[in-house]
Amino acid sequence: MKAIILKSFGGPESFELCDVPKPVPHAGQVLVRVHATSINPLDYQVRRGDYSDLVPLPAITGHDVSGVVEEVGPGVTTFSPGDEVWYTPQIFDGPGSYAEYHVAAESIIGKKPSSLSHLEAASLSLVGGTAWEALIVRAGLRVGESILVHGGAGGVGHVAIQLAKAMGAKVFTTVREANFEFARSLGADVVIDYKKEDYVDVIMRETGGLGVDVVFDTIGGHTLSRSPDVLAQLGRVVTIVDIAQPQNLIEAWGKNASYYFVFTRQNRGKLDELSALVERGQLRPHVGAVYSLADIPLAHARLESPSNGIQGKIAIAVEPSAHLKGTS
Repeated sequence: MKAIILKSFGGPESFELCDVPKPVPHAGQVLVRVHATSINPLDYQVRRGDYSDLVPLPAITGHDVSGVVEEVGPGVTTFSPGDEVWYTPQIFDGPGSYAEYHVAAESIIGKKPSSLSHLEAASLSLVGGTAWEALIVRAGLRVGESILVHGGAGGVGHVAIQLAKAMGAKVFTTVREANFEFARSLGADVVIDYKKEDYVDVIMRETGGLGVDVVFDTIGGHTLSRSPDVLAQLGRVVTIVDIAQPQNLIEAWGKNASYYFVFTRQNRGKLDELSALVERGQLRPHVGAVYSLADIPLAHARLESPSNGIQGKIAIAVEPSAHLKGTS
């Protein structure tokens, strides 16, 4: 099978398209023909060596799969050859999704939402699971609450806006001015141009000084130390970003704030919850660009560019027949 192999840590040129043996499913595992995958910030962080202690080289990386079951191992009862499935491979535990075939444990695989194409499903598995873990499992977002989503036009952010609206929350988000209409189309109630406005001023004005119940950080920087400035009493802050520098959280004390640091876990339950929202029309991933398997280095370079112009996700059509409409 064809696979993109990470030969050394570094830039996008560190990848190489190679022929490698097709994997074989063992007990409790499923062999999937990958129709589509996608690119996440986690992918380029792995490539450049941020987690070098956890990723032995050479490696097949990648963290999203949408495809069709090719073969099942002994003991598998949930899936059969021909089933359309989607999932996030176990992170830092075996080969990833930048290949024509992938083997995964039956327990982390879900049945693909029938209304999504493979490109769309592959653009939702990791970011959707991350947003669900952050907003529902950890922050416990409730009906009638308010939330600030930092980076609402990005992969996780554009899903988080939709998820928060589905939960009945009022959504504030920070984006570039060029992404205002996109953010509003996702359901954002108040859109803030972080280049021209201080989001603290806007939120305190819009909430009459009360602040928001939840802050969801997808961008890093000094977000954690500034979050208490916009939090209501007993507010919650959730971040999915590595903490690269110390931050003073003394202001969080006075708000009785809770902080959650999220690294998403893989399981079928989250996928099934997301599928239900998709089928009810409350959630849909946005595919901003599509590349081929061989062009994954170009896709990495584009996602890393500060001015990449991408709304939502960059998807990878591993199977040439993968497309945006339909189910295969």
